[in-house]
Amino acid sequence: MGRTNDSMLTEFVLVGLSAHPKLQTVFFALVLWMYLMILLGNGILISVIIYDSHLHTPMYFFLCNLSFLDICYTSSSVPLILDSFLTVRKRVSFSGCMVQMFLSFAMGATECVLLGMMALDRYVAICYPLRYPAIMRKGAYVPMAAGSWVSGLVDSVVQTSLAMQLPFCANNVINHFVCEILAILKLACADIAINVISMAVSNLVVLVIPLLVISISYIFIIATILRIPSTEGKCKAFSTCSAHSTVVIIFYGTIFFMYANPKSKSSVGPVNQDVVEALISLLYGVMTPMLNPLIYSLRNKDVKTAVKTMLGRKNSDGV
Repeated sequence: MGRTNDSMLTEFVLVGLSAHPKLQTVFFALVLWMYLMILLGNGILISVIIYDSHLHTPMYFFLCNLSFLDICYTSSSVPLILDSFLTVRKRVSFSGCMVQMFLSFAMGATECVLLGMMALDRYVAICYPLRYPAIMRKGAYVPMAAGSWVSGLVDSVVQTSLAMQLPFCANNVINHFVCEILAILKLACADIAINVISMAVSNLVVLVIPLLVISISYIFIIATILRIPSTEGKCKAFSTCSAHSTVVIIFYGTIFFMYANPKSKSSVGPVNQDVVEALISLLYGVMTPMLNPLIYSLRNKDVKTAVKTMLGRKNSDGV
């Protein structure tokens, strides 16, 4: 099944949590609820930023990109994840699998770079507040955001193209919810050394370098905050840094666990491996996009004020 007369693979089979039917029901309800929260939270945030001219600043421009990115990322994978919970063995065409893998990888890589750009923005805002308007002008922050998207798309094109050139033998069963690149590489019946090297370079460009930028930026940010004379100002700044660093740890931690070593084998037994991968996928693919609006913006006074203003005007218009 899933092969033509010339032995070319035509489809993959997604196993997911088919061996754990009770967990499938729980995960379906949980992931569906989280996906709806992602659409609602990020959708509100994008609308508020576009609606309120006071939020037309570099920081909120990046946040708007991040929210749109989270919607795109989850929409490229969550519908397939939900479908896999309802189907014992979900079949996906080869081309459909490659498209989904390309979109998910592109959005994930873009978010890595974008988080680094956001750290640079906060570094300039806190460490050089008087020069911030001149440095982070539109001619600077728009190319920074565009560069994040381009780098993620280019990286995904390279990784997906290399994966598509691999020959796949008798096994077309993917032990995952979606067409995840490492799960695909495990099915190849040829040497994947080039793919591993390419993934290592990708790790350096979209993982290590942005993480270094974030780390160095926060070192200078913390040093600057410590020099703030006001205790209230210090607490507010540290609270913002703490929230951002939490998201960075969750986001980068799960990515490094999955992608840092493509040839690594799970230390857990085969029975528990699917559950472990499910939890990691849930944390990486759904949890972080759901938390981003809360951590970055919905707790922000400017955003709260903008939401109240927008709702107030809609109510008055309705009356």
